[in-house]
Amino acid sequence: MLLLPCLAWATADLPKARQLLAEGRYAQAYELLQPQQTAGRDDADFQLLLGEAALRTARAQEAQAAFERALALRPDSMDAHLGLGRAYLAKGDYARAKIEFETVLRFDDLPPDLESQAEIYAEAARAYAEGRRLLATGYAIAGYGNYRTGATGGGPMNERFAAARVGGSLNYELADNYGLDGSLDYRFRDYEGDRRNDSDLRWNGAVSRTVGEGNWAAGLRGRVSYRGNGTYRNDFGVYGNYRLRLDADNQVAAGLELRQRRYPSNSSLRERTRNIVELTGSWTRSLLDGKASFTMAGQAGREFNTQRADGDANFFGLSPSFNFSITDNLGGFVFGWWQNDRYNVERLGAPGDQLVGIGTRNDNLYEVGGGLTWQFLPTWSLNPEILYVRDQSNVLAANYSSTEIWITLRKDF
Repeated sequence: MLLLPCLAWATADLPKARQLLAEGRYAQAYELLQPQQTAGRDDADFQLLLGEAALRTARAQEAQAAFERALALRPDSMDAHLGLGRAYLAKGDYARAKIEFETVLRFDDLPPDLESQAEIYAEAARAYAEGRRLLATGYAIAGYGNYRTGATGGGPMNERFAAARVGGSLNYELADNYGLDGSLDYRFRDYEGDRRNDSDLRWNGAVSRTVGEGNWAAGLRGRVSYRGNGTYRNDFGVYGNYRLRLDADNQVAAGLELRQRRYPSNSSLRERTRNIVELTGSWTRSLLDGKASFTMAGQAGREFNTQRADGDANFFGLSPSFNFSITDNLGGFVFGWWQNDRYNVERLGAPGDQLVGIGTRNDNLYEVGGGLTWQFLPTWSLNPEILYVRDQSNVLAANYSSTEIWITLRKDF
């Protein structure tokens, strides 16, 4: 019975605490709420306000506990998820922060290092806590590098290139935990030699919703890619994706996409037009107290309805990656990607092919890469990267290898 007056006081004083937070008087809000922690233990609104006040007064551990209590009381609370992510970031747990943020927000094409990713999400989370519902991030990138074709694939041949990239993502948070998500990304490379320039525009639009520890999205996405001689390739399709936070250190995701890769009807590449159905899955694990993360992703699917000489193809593959922080301003990443393509039309092996008599084409595609991110000023970073590509096939003409190395200057805003 003695607890009831305390509970009534805590509930009645929440508007005052909200006002203090809105006015930026965080210490006073904390001093008002902190003595009533016991009384407000079962009040999700109280815990959200206490967590915000604690976070704003550099009490990250206390903020984490408050947001965790709020989430237990109200599992679908976007404020609790985003507040908890900000508390993890304040403690330097970048990987856990990112996992938590991604139960609500979906931003594409973030920087490769964990800390920068978490900071961009956190900036949007702070805006949401202040009442904004349109959350945005953008970037501009410029760089220079060298492209070298290996002996497998018509080389060796070196070509230097200048690169530029610009884009951004939008999240508009609606009622009932729904959100509208969109992104644009434009990439361009200007080669100094005879190789054609690369131009690529990617777009995405989706609706998403947070449900407990999960977030699902469904939408449309595609890309327009320059293929030389005035020819553009169009990819477009529908997709669905679901992310689930298993606990503070583990996230899983699954997706399904149906798309078409279309070449112009008047192009010599027209026969490569095809439909693709692809199933993806991934598991991400936070490591080293949130200073690193490991992700294992996989994909499988089928390419069909094509006029290619080798016919339709089934494919499957894996893609491990490791992201890590070295210091507060320096991070790195390494990744691998492998895919096996198995075609269905039998052919007579040409000279140099590994086919014995009549057989079907079988490719193994590999990519290995890595890089560093040095954030020398807030929102500014230098990024040296390297990428090795190897296409291995039992058809001689499909074999290929290359090595790319480049450095870029990135500005996030």
